[in-house]
Amino acid sequence: MSEAARPATRSGMDLLAIDGDVTLTTRAYEALRRAVSEMRIYDGDTDLRLDERALAHDLGISRTPVRAALLRLEHEGLVRTIPRRGVYVVRKTKAEIIEVILASAALESMAARLAAERAADEQIGSLRREFPQFGDAGAPLDEYSHANIRFHQRIVDLADSKLLSGLVSTLQVHMRAIRGATIGDGDRVARSIVDHMHIIEALEARDAELLERHVREHAVGLARHVFEHVTNLD
Repeated sequence: MSEAARPATRSGMDLLAIDGDVTLTTRAYEALRRAVSEMRIYDGDTDLRLDERALAHDLGISRTPVRAALLRLEHEGLVRTIPRRGVYVVRKTKAEIIEVILASAALESMAARLAAERAADEQIGSLRREFPQFGDAGAPLDEYSHANIRFHQRIVDLADSKLLSGLVSTLQVHMRAIRGATIGDGDRVARSIVDHMHIIEALEARDAELLERHVREHAVGLARHVFEHVTNLD
């Protein structure tokens, strides 16, 4: 059985369906984490405050499991409690987000190497069909942005490593947000398309070293862009 939840806060994030077969705290945690991952954290006008009462109402549960879920998110560094003000999603500084990108580069490039060795031919062959936007610089920006994020997750999934997937997951929220916030800058879409096609081609050739390098350089390019062009972070 599942429940649908309505938008929870003024930030406009959507709480996705939550599974009734797990504990209330786990349900709240999973729903809130998904919702936070969809927030435009690095857009300057996003309201990052989480209203505990509204969250409980929208999830159809009491405030106790919501409070426990928020505490778990705080332990993960995704939210922060500010005394007498409330709970806020963490927005990292420029230096911090660059560190996140570089750490993700190391993990994703290793995942790519494993994907070249472990992924089935059918899985690799499906990438061009799954991401047709990578051949079309004229694709709508939102559509391309979502495809971009799914593509990076797909490469990690193809590594078939629970350990790597778990490590990447700890960085995923901020990586999704900064990728989404910067994909429309300058010629980033055009360069992203070229990078992704190189990644797909190296994976199809099962050239693990080349694939690892392409994935790492792609992420380092994002770090460089943030350093040089993002001005709305401390």
